[in-house]
Amino acid sequence: MTTHLALLRGINVSGHNMIKMEVLKITLESVGFKNVQTYIQSGNVFVDSEEENAAAVGFKIKQEIFKAFGHEVPVVVIAQSDLEACFANNSFLKEKEVDFKKLYVAFVSIALKSDSINDLKMSQVKPDEAQIDTNRIYIKYAVGAGKTRFDQKYIEKKLNVIATIRNWNTVTQLLQLFEERKKYSN
Repeated sequence: MTTHLALLRGINVSGHNMIKMEVLKITLESVGFKNVQTYIQSGNVFVDSEEENAAAVGFKIKQEIFKAFGHEVPVVVIAQSDLEACFANNSFLKEKEVDFKKLYVAFVSIALKSDSINDLKMSQVKPDEAQIDTNRIYIKYAVGAGKTRFDQKYIEKKLNVIATIRNWNTVTQLLQLFEERKKYSN
């Protein structure tokens, strides 16, 4: 069994694409996923599956959400190593007096090239800052996520990808949940 973390984009936001996590859990279990666990209402779902391919798992979850709830929800599936990389490779963490409330990670659907940062045209969203790391974009907002043009829609348009963004607290909690799942499965 492989543990996957499905990051659902745009659910339970301002009354749109409403999905109760308890019902989602039951839905995913009914199609064969094991040990389904959700974290907060914004669409973070752990599943265990015989399927190792993350894209195949994401596609199946997306299909089931559409069948059960009628919502077209983009899904990015990541592994524990993706979250660990956030801590190892995010150079914003090395800055003195970093404000964790302004740190976010955009998880994208494909591996990006190192020169993809040029495609983001960061001068258009200054003073926000970003760094690209394979299928992650580390973001440091100058003011905050609610007051920026540098959001998931901007990233998707500039890079032609599916993207979903999580704040640093959520990234930290998701890694901790991966660790806890590992302890109990052994």
